[in-house]
Amino acid sequence: MNPFQYSKPDSVQSAVDLAGPASRFIAGGTNLLDLMKENISRPEHLIDITGLPLREVAETDSGGVMIGALVSNADLAWHPLIEQRYPLLSQAILAGASPQLRNMASTGGNLLQRTRCYYFYDANVPCNKREPGSGCPARDGLNRIHAILGASAQCVATHPSDMCVALAALDAVVHVQGRNGTRSIAFADFHRLPGDSPERDNQLADDELITAVELPAAGFAENSHYLKIRDRASYAFALVSVAAALDISGSVIGKARLALGGVAHKPWRDMDVEKWLVGKPVSEETFAAAADALLQNAEPLEHNAFKVKLARRAIVRALSEAALGGHA
Repeated sequence: MNPFQYSKPDSVQSAVDLAGPASRFIAGGTNLLDLMKENISRPEHLIDITGLPLREVAETDSGGVMIGALVSNADLAWHPLIEQRYPLLSQAILAGASPQLRNMASTGGNLLQRTRCYYFYDANVPCNKREPGSGCPARDGLNRIHAILGASAQCVATHPSDMCVALAALDAVVHVQGRNGTRSIAFADFHRLPGDSPERDNQLADDELITAVELPAAGFAENSHYLKIRDRASYAFALVSVAAALDISGSVIGKARLALGGVAHKPWRDMDVEKWLVGKPVSEETFAAAADALLQNAEPLEHNAFKVKLARRAIVRALSEAALGGHA
């Protein structure tokens, strides 16, 4: 671990004024400290934001909920507003990590997790995410956990978060502040596909700090389900995960949201598939057709072709559970 400067500002503006290309904001540190210990991330300046007033969960005037960036994953999962109105988010958070990590991990930090690609974490091998232009050994190497959708020649890594898959399905909005002021980013636009610059995971500028995540009023409380498929029952990242949410009238789908984790560089949604589901009957045949459409452009690698079949079955199951009110 390299030497670094440490600061603990007392306001959001002071924090962003200190930020730059060689700095990193730190809250729970559940991912950043691992990266620093492995010499993957080498910030010259750590900006401790744990003293900032960003720990509130509050209703908005529009009927949604505003979540402060420093609200812990544990507090958010068990918050009455989230449990009652956004059970999909609560279920996704509780499917991730361990109780100890959820106590430390923050809402904003969860959005900024780096990939768990074996090659990214090994400083002795090339990786375009660490060193642009050095290569992607995962494409021809061990790629069982890697992407089947939205990948590029430069990177086939996947995004590791469970919480972010649910936030994508819920159409959340990310609020950020930088030296030039504040802005809001639709969750669908916050994370990036790798393209030719896989080193960039998201749309944040170097000086921008996540201050809150906003949930719209529609929480799909009656018909939602988060399904996580992993190698072991606890503390493992998803091979495939599905956040499914439906608005059902009678036996017909009025609205549909569907987001996948473990399959791409960002939580994966296909708006065309969601639109296609509207007006369709609630049935396994409908859900199977949606899964086929969502996965039609999948490009599996040598060791992860199983993910295509796994994702198809997971989508059908998650939608079926959501239709039955399977968020409990």
